[in-house]
Amino acid sequence: MPIALLALAAFIAVIIVWNVVFKRNMGEAMLLGLVVTALFAGAQAPAYLLRGLVDALTHEVLYAALAFVFMAYLIDVTGLIQRILAILNSLFGRVRGGPAFIDTAGSAVFGALSGSNSANTASSGSFTGPWMVRTGWSPTRAATVMAGNGGMGAALPPSASMVIMIGFAGGMVSTGQVYMGLLAAGTYQILLRFALIAYFVRRDGIPRADETDLLPLRESLRQGAGALTIFLGALIPIVITAGPLADYLENSTPLGGAVGEISLLIWIPILIIVFSLVAGRDRLPRNPRDWSALLDGALPKFATIGALLFFAIAASEILARLGLAEDVNTLLENLPVNRVLLVVAVGLVVTLVAGPLSSTATLTAVGQISFLALVGVGVDPLLAVIAILVFASTEGASPPASGSIFVAAGLTGARPESTFLPLIVYYMIPIFLIGCLIGWGVLPVFGG
Repeated sequence: MPIALLALAAFIAVIIVWNVVFKRNMGEAMLLGLVVTALFAGAQAPAYLLRGLVDALTHEVLYAALAFVFMAYLIDVTGLIQRILAILNSLFGRVRGGPAFIDTAGSAVFGALSGSNSANTASSGSFTGPWMVRTGWSPTRAATVMAGNGGMGAALPPSASMVIMIGFAGGMVSTGQVYMGLLAAGTYQILLRFALIAYFVRRDGIPRADETDLLPLRESLRQGAGALTIFLGALIPIVITAGPLADYLENSTPLGGAVGEISLLIWIPILIIVFSLVAGRDRLPRNPRDWSALLDGALPKFATIGALLFFAIAASEILARLGLAEDVNTLLENLPVNRVLLVVAVGLVVTLVAGPLSSTATLTAVGQISFLALVGVGVDPLLAVIAILVFASTEGASPPASGSIFVAAGLTGARPESTFLPLIVYYMIPIFLIGCLIGWGVLPVFGG
């Protein structure tokens, strides 16, 4: 019996029923879903629950999400965000939906560099999220766009997910083929996101910035040039860990492999906080009482985002221990052999599992059996690899356990649960369809 798959279905169902049907808060729903998931371990439920909670406490995404919440709070209370937004408005304020278009373009760049969905959401969203909210976007819509864009961390090459699938494909595809194929598939996703933003702008009536609120660029730069230094907090760790400088540091300096151990999720918020303290020092408290008041203001944000993400990560750890990967492998081995239906079935399985596990964990667990199943029914090996990578890239937009959702919610002040349905409708389903069309050979990927 596929216990882990049943547990995953129960986890999602409990959250939806408790939050949507009974109108209870999301924290209760996530906690109840966690407990129900652990009950599938039977007599070992207490041990599984305790192990999941302990593992969640050491999970990188949990600490990163809290760090980004404090980072966003700090650049707001120090007035730095206002100065940055003045400059951005001077440049792009006349374009309706400008912040969202910038977030999409930035996510494509950061995603290709970082390969991480949560880090991608945080890198671009740290600045575009507050900008969107202050230019007419609702917090929910802004968080939805940011989390939906976060998936480009796995959608564009190079990424850890891509390397995993190349390894599983062996000599059936070349690295160059997969790189170009994934680049084409990522382009489809970028175009989808631009189309969605244009739709949101019209549907939500997002206005152009009032001309009276737009300073001349020279004036906004004069007033806010110092605030721009906080961008170094994002750029420095990215440049050090990806690209020519990273290669030089790894291969030609004593740092060696230490460069590869740098976590963007951890160091981006830390460095931005440091630069914010320097750039916004004139607005910082001058005595212990004022510092205490400043920190107290951040506590409610920590409690909301931290609790939800903590329960989500703990549930994911329990699902992994229950054997979610093994259940998926068994399911794929027994699916019908019809090529069209098998592409859909593999897509559903990978998309479903990528939410609680992450794209790289999902592909490590089920990538090989998914690839062999598709190739076995006649799908071109390259198309099989690219389709599976597209399916896995839904991770950033996959509720309820995606780290990108909680990072985006923390940066915009949205309730995470308010983004769940929009993310499924506007991002997960269309991206899933793109993966199917690639697997069926309808959408070309130009990797051959």
